[in-house]
Amino acid sequence: MTATTPTAPPTPAPPAAPALGRRFHALLAATGAANLGDGVVAVGVPLVALGLTRSPDAIALLSAATWLPWLVLGVSAGVLVDRCDRRRVQVVGLTARAALLAAGTWLAATGALTLPLLVGLVLAYGVTEVLVDLAASAIVPDLVPRERLAAANGRVMAVQQVANAFLGAPVAGALLTLGTGWVLGLPAALAVAGALVLWRGLPGRYRRTAPAPSTASASASASASASASASASASDPSTPARRTSAWSDVREGLRFVTHHRVLRLVVVTGAVLNMASAAYFAVFVLWVVGPGSAVGMTERTYPLLTLGIAVGAVAGSVLGEPLVRRVGEVRLMVGCWAVAFSLLAVPVLVPRVAPLAVVLVLLGLLSTVGNVISETVRQRLVPAHLLGRVAGAARTLGYGLMPAGALLAGVLATRHGLAPVLLGATALAVVTVAVAAAVLRQRDVDAHELPAAPAEPAAA
Repeated sequence: MTATTPTAPPTPAPPAAPALGRRFHALLAATGAANLGDGVVAVGVPLVALGLTRSPDAIALLSAATWLPWLVLGVSAGVLVDRCDRRRVQVVGLTARAALLAAGTWLAATGALTLPLLVGLVLAYGVTEVLVDLAASAIVPDLVPRERLAAANGRVMAVQQVANAFLGAPVAGALLTLGTGWVLGLPAALAVAGALVLWRGLPGRYRRTAPAPSTASASASASASASASASASASDPSTPARRTSAWSDVREGLRFVTHHRVLRLVVVTGAVLNMASAAYFAVFVLWVVGPGSAVGMTERTYPLLTLGIAVGAVAGSVLGEPLVRRVGEVRLMVGCWAVAFSLLAVPVLVPRVAPLAVVLVLLGLLSTVGNVISETVRQRLVPAHLLGRVAGAARTLGYGLMPAGALLAGVLATRHGLAPVLLGATALAVVTVAVAAAVLRQRDVDAHELPAAPAEPAAA
């Protein structure tokens, strides 16, 4: 009698990842329109300023004006995002941006645009950017499942980079040949388009309310478990809303960031890296563009060079999710930051176009992967009703140091030259990443992760 060999049961196929959904893709479309305008403004306005001045102090002041609204308004704007409908905040912000740029277009067309007016325009534009960016970041967890947050954040950053640099840079260069008014007029039309897409394609209300005080929450300490309980209560429509003052909301957001072991380290590290990056790129255009520069590029060809950042960013946004599964969040994030900021020394040591192009591609790839992970970590560690003000507090510190870095770079470059400033900013960033690598561990992130909170139903 012949014995039969038992057959192993077939291995079941892994379940398909849940779809990101139509509402998320509407947000993605609006993000693309708004960021295409951002790209045109970001590349076009400094080149317009070069036609008005070659002073490092003045160019650095323009760069500082871009980030100053985050320092002044970041926390209060986060409170507004948490108290209001996050979709409505984006629509109002984009509409105000369109009106502002329309006024700038009129000034440029009539020849009345001066450097002080250009700085004021950039400042006001930054105010709208604070509101729109905070609301867009806070609404993502309401649109996609928790397990797809990395993919959703990766797609958002990919669209941002493609629109900002891949499309915005060459479009800005082409518009400059038509006139300064076009550099501001097209972004105004794109802001209107983004507002319309959000208004029509993202139905419902997106506002998270704080949980009502209870005996359990009153006796709970400020720990991760208490935060998780608050997040779950906030997402329950049957839970009554807790009335608080705006100042108490500000303090709550700041307290959460400063007392959270993991979040505090990530925010401080990002803040110092942002300051170093702002100092570097505040004077970078003087190193690359102009007859007296080290590289010798022109105002027309420089936007083409910045396409490398967008190409790398698209690759990074796609590779982020699979790389996290293979390498791990903290190890990958710190590794990407370390390599990316080390590469900033190459344009100074080898001031030629070809190496510079390669560096920008790698910089876009590595920084995007690191940013996708840090954004995803924050969304997993912060209760839903606190996302706006915590993001505001984090970006107040993260972006608030950028004007200081830009202004300091302008002063030092005027006195000591461009190369020492560029190398000094690179060294500061590398040392900061080394400190973060020595302190931050993956087990700390996993220990503080909150349970996923069910999204509130969207009301038409």
